Amino acid sequence: MKVAYRDIKNFAQNPPPTLAVILVYGPDYGLMKDRVETIAKKTVDDIHDPFNVADIDLDALENVAQIIDEANTISMMGGRRLIRVRSGADKLTATLKEYLKDPNKDALILIEAGPLSPRSTLRKLCETDKKFATALPCYVEEARDLAGLISQTLKQNGYTIDRDAQMWLAENLTGDHLRAKSEIEKLIIYKGKDDGTQITLRDSMLSSGMAGTQSLDDLVYAVADRNIRASLKSLDTLIQDGIPAIAVLRALQNHFRKLLQVRSMIDTGASPLDALNALRPPLFFKVKDRFSGQVRNWSTPHIHETLQALSDIEAKSKTTGYNPDTLVGQFIAQLQMKQSA
Repeated sequence: MKVAYRDIKNFAQNPPPTLAVILVYGPDYGLMKDRVETIAKKTVDDIHDPFNVADIDLDALENVAQIIDEANTISMMGGRRLIRVRSGADKLTATLKEYLKDPNKDALILIEAGPLSPRSTLRKLCETDKKFATALPCYVEEARDLAGLISQTLKQNGYTIDRDAQMWLAENLTGDHLRAKSEIEKLIIYKGKDDGTQITLRDSMLSSGMAGTQSLDDLVYAVADRNIRASLKSLDTLIQDGIPAIAVLRALQNHFRKLLQVRSMIDTGASPLDALNALRPPLFFKVKDRFSGQVRNWSTPHIHETLQALSDIEAKSKTTGYNPDTLVGQFIAQLQMKQSA
């Protein structure tokens, strides 16, 4: 059976005891693992109990029927058994289809898998079975969903977080649920209670080890604005903070790739708003207007030329004795010269 998107979280926390097979799949590996752990802990008292838990990697299994043998084994200690199957794939389908005709009510086969297309026979089997099986998709969480998780978790631990810090964390952690949970835990430990319970943007950056991120953002936006004075000031700050040149180059390359993606979509007929909204992760709301202005001011050929120049700097810094910080400074100055020419 299928579970509605809005019900998936509650379903994982309270899986029906009548189910014999639960498939958890999707592109967000961290979220998939988190939901599997939640279901496992609701099924057995100890997920490491060798008598009531069988942990099977499908890729290392010679005979798929072994999974059914484990499911039909009676627990020596009593209680329900958990058969946790990793690397779930369609080669399980035929065996599971037969098993679901008369499953053992005292066992749960919990399958974890990566992305499965709608054509996957394993996914179809678990979605269409009306009594004993279900499939839970784990899609990449949107920044707004992650922002809710951040706020809720911090509130439960006695903290509040300002909007800028909340959105910055959400946008930088989107796509990896486990990393997001880990970073929230780090933030709580870092903050403590001696310095109050209000979490700021700076707290978030320092806790995650990304204190230089704001200066990097200042730099890339100043460069894309062709503001040489602000660009060189930001570059000097980064150098003084010990941020490596390769991090600066990567930040510039990522920014211009985003500009190229949006500019290319507009060139092929997309509206500026649709092109902007296609970016993943989405832009921080405070820089949207500035980024839109940069899209208007940069043509596709000029963005390609800039990306090539950045690639050349990286290659030159690795193969010659040139100081990469100097090369980046020269690049910024040349952008200004091209604008004035």
